[in-house]
Amino acid sequence: QVQLVESGGGLVQVGGSLRLSCAASGNTGCMGDMSWYRQGQGRGRVLVATVSGSGNKDYADSVKGRATISRDFAENTLSLQIESLKPEDTDVYYCHGKKKTIWWCTGEDDYWGKGTLVTVSS
Repeated sequence: QVQLVESGGGLVQVGGSLRLSCAASGNTGCMGDMSWYRQGQGRGRVLVATVSGSGNKDYADSVKGRATISRDFAENTLSLQIESLKPEDTDVYYCHGKKKTIWWCTGEDDYWGKGTLVTVSS
């Protein structure tokens, strides 16, 4: 199994920036794509940014041009830097990992952290 722990959330002023971090531990050799999701009260989780196991990156339109996702394969960490924060960026942000489809990688298909709250105030 894989454990994911987020850090870096908090209260930020509009226009400010924030860096979220996620540390992975456990059977990280089974980790494929890694992503950041966000979830607001009463809403489902929405994909924010993804970095594949080969390093390809993709972003939701809501953060494109303002966010940078990065992954350190050696340290098993994932980061998300968001600039020019808006009140609508306020949400709980979750680190996600997708289990590789390799026969020795068993257990849950998706790994989730517990989330970190980002609040953007005006």
